[in-house]
Amino acid sequence: MQRLTLLLLSFALCLGSLIAQTRHALPKREFRGAWIQCVNGQFQGMTRDDMQQNLTHQLDVLQLCGVNTIIFQVRPEGDALYASIYEPWSRYLTGQQGTAPSPYWDPLAWMVEQCHKRGMELHAWINPFRAKTKGTTALAVSHYAVKHPERCFQYDGLTIFDPGLQANREYICRVTTDIVRRYDIDGLHIDDYFYPYPVSGLAIPDDATYAAYSNGIKDRGDWRRYNVNLFIEMLSDSIHAAKPWVKFGVSPFGIYHNTKAGDKIPGSATRGLQNYDDLYADVLYWANKGWVDYLVPQLYWEIGHQTADYDTLVRWWARYGAARTLVIGQDIERTVRAADLANPSINQLPAKWGLQRSLPAIKGSCLWYSAAAVRNEGNFATAMQHTYQSTPALPPLMPYLDDKAPGKPRKLKALTMPDGHRYLFWTAPKAKSVMDEARRYVVYRFAKGEAIDLNDAAHIVTITPETMLRLTDDDVAQAPTYVVTSLDRVSNESEPAKKKIKP
Repeated sequence: MQRLTLLLLSFALCLGSLIAQTRHALPKREFRGAWIQCVNGQFQGMTRDDMQQNLTHQLDVLQLCGVNTIIFQVRPEGDALYASIYEPWSRYLTGQQGTAPSPYWDPLAWMVEQCHKRGMELHAWINPFRAKTKGTTALAVSHYAVKHPERCFQYDGLTIFDPGLQANREYICRVTTDIVRRYDIDGLHIDDYFYPYPVSGLAIPDDATYAAYSNGIKDRGDWRRYNVNLFIEMLSDSIHAAKPWVKFGVSPFGIYHNTKAGDKIPGSATRGLQNYDDLYADVLYWANKGWVDYLVPQLYWEIGHQTADYDTLVRWWARYGAARTLVIGQDIERTVRAADLANPSINQLPAKWGLQRSLPAIKGSCLWYSAAAVRNEGNFATAMQHTYQSTPALPPLMPYLDDKAPGKPRKLKALTMPDGHRYLFWTAPKAKSVMDEARRYVVYRFAKGEAIDLNDAAHIVTITPETMLRLTDDDVAQAPTYVVTSLDRVSNESEPAKKKIKP
């Protein structure tokens, strides 16, 4: 018994040391995202209050997990989880496409407010070319595919906006621009649905489009990639013309191209479905052209997977895919259910996060999917909260959008208010343009006599849109120094304002 007690004590001390080391080593800037999808039907049948309660709980748990970016699905099949002027309300929200929510509310507007209140970014997620999923049996009369069936094709139970038609590409950009202009989103996100996922023996029915609009391109694959390239460039221009600070992100399928003998296209030692060859999505080209602001390849496999090894793929993307901010899409369930190859008594979470953070080209991760984190699948949320994302993080810098820092907070002071508590107050800095405006503030705390190191994320108290912070009585008694900085719309950070607290 005594030996067991000593072993347990030793284990606890080692674990505590590991956690302490991990906390200190955590990056100050990291994309920490989570996808909240609607196509799984998680909101169907819910009242407005039930859905808001559900989303509130998800956001609260994700915030505890250190998540700083929410990717919220708002257009799954040419429909809307927001008040669209172009497209019908989604059946994934109300149960019947075209029927408005009752009592009326706008989930996207509500989510923007809730995320910003928590210091999180909100990225609106649309599926550009999917007009109908397999489970949808009826489309609203106002749906684009009903009004323009000649601009769509059917494939394996799906209805697809034909990417080869300029009218479709322009329409999707109009829908997107409307979202960007009317909602205070931080990003616009699309996933991996371009041309449809191939089904053996089933050809894509775009012969007529190719005959009419081939543009002299002899190879059908090259022509399809050309169509998607035109769309991505147009979408990027549309987003940034409306609001230059809105980040444009894409989460492609995890394999770009499988290596083939004598092939000039960069490929990985994998054998799965391919972006380049099967979905006609030349993701590396988009990044190298600067058309996207961040990439989140969906690397949902395990380390050691025979067809698509996570280790192989994460290193491949770090080598070839970092022309823009590179983020790794992580599958929670597969990660916690797969045994570590070196130590089968634990799962692959430590190995995956260790590998991800060992590669400087990788700027963070995004969790598939939020509900798995919220239900603490395999103690994933516990690990995030206490070890891997236990300190707050600012989003990665994107100097290609803007590299000028805002002014620092003004008039930082500590005051005792009529409620008897001490508060920090500050004033927003002056700004010459919308890009210079302070949108959030980072508050750091340092113990009395402690050296100020703003690169240590362990000192971040909060990232907040507010211009005040209530201090606890115990904290005031310790006479710490507080530092407050400003963040602009793309998270450039200002010079610090400092205030020593007097007991």
